[in-house]
Amino acid sequence: MSISIKSEKEIELMRESGRILAKIHEALQEMIRPGISTLDIDKKCAEIIKSYNCIPSFLNYNGYPASVCVSVNDEVVHGIPSKKRILREGDIVSLDCGVIYQGFHSDAARTIPVGNISKEAQQLIDVTRQSFYEGIKYAKEGHHLHEISEAIQNYVESYGYSVVRDLVGHGIGRKLHEEPQIPNFKQKRRGPKLEAGMTLAIEPMINAGRYDVYWEADDWTVVTADGSLSAHYENTVLITKGEPELLTI
Repeated sequence: MSISIKSEKEIELMRESGRILAKIHEALQEMIRPGISTLDIDKKCAEIIKSYNCIPSFLNYNGYPASVCVSVNDEVVHGIPSKKRILREGDIVSLDCGVIYQGFHSDAARTIPVGNISKEAQQLIDVTRQSFYEGIKYAKEGHHLHEISEAIQNYVESYGYSVVRDLVGHGIGRKLHEEPQIPNFKQKRRGPKLEAGMTLAIEPMINAGRYDVYWEADDWTVVTADGSLSAHYENTVLITKGEPELLTI
């Protein structure tokens, strides 16, 4: 397994890519409300990405037809925006987006409430987000990848939720998906040792029910097998000799 170590110049470009993506997420979150379509979100996203002279990482990636994945309620990831899918009060919606800035990708996801949501839905969002922060306590040079994975799973399962097994995080840089794969659940092996200069997209995908998922007929949208809610939280992370640097915050 070859994991790329970024140079200082490459890191600077990734910082800027991440900074822009954070701004895009802020703008998209502000427009989330009952009555808008998931296609409205994609159109706004494409417009903002263009305004920053960036390229959408996801558009046409392996045939994906949009600039942002918009996944509602039991949709785990990769929901395809549609004018027919209207957000309703009480929904939760995950936005997963990436941009290319001067050849370097950034990738981040947020799960957002639509209007007033149930306490149960809010807790799922909160636990998913916090599981990311539990994981990155180990995202430091000298630690092993499995420590991140195990910390995420332990935290999530302490709330009775489950970690999706069929989808994982990934390295990121000149390519959207680079080595290593980053599971959000315990591994039998320690995995690679982390080194300063690695850039990782760490992204817990958490279900309120069982961890089983399936792909819908469009071959993109992943949904929970039991119809339970799912939440997603992701940032692009730079490994350093000390605390990790979050490039998409």
